[in-house]
Amino acid sequence: MTNAAIASEIIIKANNKTSSDYSQDTQPNQEQLRRIFFSRQTHWSDGTPIRAFVLPDKHPLHIRFSKEILGVYPYQLRSAWDRMMYSGTGAPPITVKNIEEMRHKIEFTPGAIGYFAE
Repeated sequence: MTNAAIASEIIIKANNKTSSDYSQDTQPNQEQLRRIFFSRQTHWSDGTPIRAFVLPDKHPLHIRFSKEILGVYPYQLRSAWDRMMYSGTGAPPITVKNIEEMRHKIEFTPGAIGYFAE
């Protein structure tokens, strides 16, 4: 990742083919994103399951997303996801390898949401 990408704006994108919750003009607020990425909201308003995608824990953009958008440190997210997995109360977001894979997953996965920089 280049320094330009690190310094750029974080874009939240949902697959709008199946969900009317968010459009290009309507972005989710911090609380909505926290519910989604902490797996407390698992379906869009139309009933479509949410498929949240994240970058690896140490990826610079994931660190920025966690701190600037969700308002938590990445280790706090990981801890919450681990508790969900081990207790059987939920599933963490799906980790993708890079931004290109993130874009592909968002575009082709019904109900997807993720982030990237532009």
